[in-house]
Amino acid sequence: MKKGDPERYKTFNVLFSQMHPDSFTSQKLFLINKLRRKYKLEKAPEEKVIEKPKKVKPKIVPKFKK
Repeated sequence: MKKGDPERYKTFNVLFSQMHPDSFTSQKLFLINKLRRKYKLEKAPEEKVIEKPKKVKPKIVPKFKK
């Protein structure tokens, strides 16, 4: 969008820096959806998620009272 529509990018950039991101998104939602379809992001390579080994819980044996 920065190269394809620099005027709109400049306007959006100024507005975005002046308000909360949620407010900007709610005000420009319909425009953002159209622009998202027009200027698609390149997919970033997926990061490999390393799973942590499961923790072993100690087994507690109850003591019986006589």
